[in-house]
Amino acid sequence: MVNKGFFIHIALLFSISIGPVQAFEYQESRSVSADSLQKDDSVLNERRFDNLSEKYSGEEFIYERKVESSGWWTRFKQWLSDFFKDLFNFENRQEAEKATDLLIDIAAVLLFLLVAFFIVKAILNKEGQWVFGKSSEKNIIPVTDIESNIQAADFKNLIMQAEKNNNFRLAIRYYYLWLLKSLNSKAIIHYDVEKTNSDYRDEIQSEQLRSAFDYTSYLYNYIWYGEFDVTEVQFRQAKTAFNRFIDNLTA
Repeated sequence: MVNKGFFIHIALLFSISIGPVQAFEYQESRSVSADSLQKDDSVLNERRFDNLSEKYSGEEFIYERKVESSGWWTRFKQWLSDFFKDLFNFENRQEAEKATDLLIDIAAVLLFLLVAFFIVKAILNKEGQWVFGKSSEKNIIPVTDIESNIQAADFKNLIMQAEKNNNFRLAIRYYYLWLLKSLNSKAIIHYDVEKTNSDYRDEIQSEQLRSAFDYTSYLYNYIWYGEFDVTEVQFRQAKTAFNRFIDNLTA
């Protein structure tokens, strides 16, 4: 029978022989891993990035823009600036805005000069209702001069010239002044350039003459102040009424 002490002795020898080998293998593995690492002994320079917001605050670094809500004029200028920037390939928005402001200033000056030109032109032409009113007529002879001295005016010749130029409205104007001249000559009215049709009507004592004056005054107001083109047919009808009235006064 084998002695138990013998087996114990064999087991102890076996464990002692294996232990150092495992320890050696583990230590050798750790040694190889340590040798594979590289150490960087270079000097590191510390860098600082200060004032980045100021450095990158230019127009070329703004990628998103908000549409201003201060009014339609501001939005229009912003749209126009973007349009010019794309059209002329400006490097940044600031250049486009300067070009837009310059263009608006030039347009404003041109508009002012254009309005001033038309105002001066209207004044020099002495058009009836001054600046923006429709011209009463481009008269052959200034009517205001004739009104001031109707007794010296040759209305037959004036009417003939107006008809020759198809200026029927002016011809009716002359007919009306001729009628007033005739009424004044017969002492039916007292002519005054400041008087109105109603003033003259109130001076006429004859009911028949007053009725005829009402009709011719209506024709005159309708044609002269109507501000529309008068056809030849309309003129002939009015001319007949004025001639009949004037002929009755001079008969």
